[in-house]
Amino acid sequence: MQSSQVKTISILGCGWYGLPLAKALLAQGYHVKGSTTSPDKLSLLTESGIGAYLLNLDPGNSIDASDFFKSDLLIVCLPPKRNSDHLLSYTSKISKIADFAIQYKIAQILYISSTSVYQEENQIVDEDTIPRPQTPSAQQILQAEQLLKGTAFFETTIIRFGGLIGPDRLPGRFFAGKKAIPNGRAPINLIHLTDCIGLTLYIIKNGAFGQLYNACCPDHPEKQVFYTEATRTLNLALPEFINELREWKIISTIQVPNSLEYSYKVNNWMKWLRDNPN
Repeated sequence: MQSSQVKTISILGCGWYGLPLAKALLAQGYHVKGSTTSPDKLSLLTESGIGAYLLNLDPGNSIDASDFFKSDLLIVCLPPKRNSDHLLSYTSKISKIADFAIQYKIAQILYISSTSVYQEENQIVDEDTIPRPQTPSAQQILQAEQLLKGTAFFETTIIRFGGLIGPDRLPGRFFAGKKAIPNGRAPINLIHLTDCIGLTLYIIKNGAFGQLYNACCPDHPEKQVFYTEATRTLNLALPEFINELREWKIISTIQVPNSLEYSYKVNNWMKWLRDNPN
């Protein structure tokens, strides 16, 4: 599908990433529909100019999804929660989404995934690396990817985001005051919300669908260096790391910026900390 053919976009999950993405898409002239599981959030979506839908895919809920799923592109921002009940139902939710997409003839699905699907095996990993997820949530995410990619009725694009940084996710608060934090010399693999949105817009505007993209800032300072400085900028109690290098990975990409020619807006973490002290 060419970018010019994408006019209506549905975002399943207007949360930390989905809501600002919806606003950015509106600013680009797209017609945007957004879903939430919270009735209190419907007015926020509406006031932002987003078509608001209350949509809960949990088992036992009746769903009237006919209008929401009438779109050229469906963006799925539905990470599994860590509690066991949600994990058990996660794949069934993704399957339900795929069924709706087939029923309403959606041509494109963009699934927001995570680099947590890669095991820490002391190496650089890219899109050609076979993922070996170790946590239950990462295993569910990989199963969701495979389910969507294995469906021939629509084209699936996958973005695997690194650790998320941005509003309400200030890295200086992550380890403040903690002691004996292991693996202090491990490289970090993070991405700022600005680039989460920027890369997504770039893919849509350029019709770069059907691919798998690792999305992670190309700068990977040591964990102890980055988080100590991030904590210092907030004037919080400094963390204490164990100066060791155990299991690690560096998230790389053969797609970004090479094939996409996308340039990260936040590409130097220490400079970003200096420029954004709060």
